[in-house]
Amino acid sequence: MTTHNDDVDWDRWPVADYLAENYRDVHPSDAAVIAHHSAFYRHLPSASVDRSVEFGAGPNLYPLMLAAAVSRRIEAVEAGSGNVDYLERQIMCGPEASWLPFHTLCRRLNPAVPPTPARALAPVHVVHADVRDLPADAYGLASMHFVAEGATEDLGEFTAFCRAFVRCVAPGGYLVAAFMENMPTYRIGPASRWPGCPIDPERVTDVFTPLTQELSVTHIDSDPTLPDYGDSGMVLLSGVAR
Repeated sequence: MTTHNDDVDWDRWPVADYLAENYRDVHPSDAAVIAHHSAFYRHLPSASVDRSVEFGAGPNLYPLMLAAAVSRRIEAVEAGSGNVDYLERQIMCGPEASWLPFHTLCRRLNPAVPPTPARALAPVHVVHADVRDLPADAYGLASMHFVAEGATEDLGEFTAFCRAFVRCVAPGGYLVAAFMENMPTYRIGPASRWPGCPIDPERVTDVFTPLTQELSVTHIDSDPTLPDYGDSGMVLLSGVAR
């Protein structure tokens, strides 16, 4: 039986296990994503985007830090209550020390990133909502990390999430994204099971080509320092909404 997004209780997302498995250190794959995105952001003037969105933010802070180089306001839109609580604590109380090396790398690769983690998160506003409900043409930039392929096992629903991602950006707005390649249904922590939709660079290119211009899709290899979720690496994207 295929699991769809609405079949999952996202309030049960295991935030602590997910962070422990993936974001207590800067893994080579993190560094590759940060380098890819930084190269894209360096071509944009500092603070030139009035309103950005992190589409399905989860508890990952480094995409927010990267977007702070170009954004005056960042809306971190997230459906899961545990992730929302975590993000709000990081903004109100200051990010955990484990995020400092991520910020250091973000700023080294793009000096327009604000000079401290707290200042990099200052433009962020957490929005507890379903990304599928975002209005069209609302943002000048959208960023998405491991959402569309991790929200469903259905390829059609993956495509619908990608279209919603592009749709929320005004024509001419900027897009950056990262996907797990060939991600199966997987476990986090000792027991929890979560959906995965196997995709690859060709699938991402097929979905985004009619929706974008200046599209760039690249691949990075599987990272042996991360848990073996069954993926074969990552697919990275940048482009401009049509």
